[in-house]
Amino acid sequence: MSDNDAPIETVWAGKYIEAKRKGRWEFVGRANNIHAAVIVAIDDGYALLVEQNRVPLGGPCIELPAGLVGDVDKGETVEESAARELEEETGYRPERIEVIGRFASSPGMVSETFTLVKAHGLTKVGDGGGEAHEGITVHRVPVAEVPSFVACKRAEGCFVDVKLLLLLASSILFLEGRGSA
Repeated sequence: MSDNDAPIETVWAGKYIEAKRKGRWEFVGRANNIHAAVIVAIDDGYALLVEQNRVPLGGPCIELPAGLVGDVDKGETVEESAARELEEETGYRPERIEVIGRFASSPGMVSETFTLVKAHGLTKVGDGGGEAHEGITVHRVPVAEVPSFVACKRAEGCFVDVKLLLLLASSILFLEGRGSA
């Protein structure tokens, strides 16, 4: 029997994640088919980024705003979850959410996917920061300065979420002779 034909076995399940086995493959995924919405929010030429401690990494991480779809209200759409999470994390309310597509962040180890969305028509309605236990710091960074901002945060010991490659791509691909972003 090939790995593709093998049944999926749940080895361990917690409230939010499950460890699974399918043939020779071991991987983790979100419990209850919950997935995430990741939000690209550009406000008048400024990217909205968040920084928060990530226990699995053992330190702070710079990220695009994001949140789980369906964790608060099982009937919530991707667009509704993304709008709610953006306001909660950054203090900005979008007029409209555009779905870009679904992506896999680490497909060799994790079955989790996320839906990338773009927020349009942003209005500042609060301070953000997420829920009290999240300790989120909001950064409003000029898009052109994201690579240097990320380099400074790395020098301070921050991790950088892979999804930020979206905003770092031009500095990585088109600027020869430059140090790492």
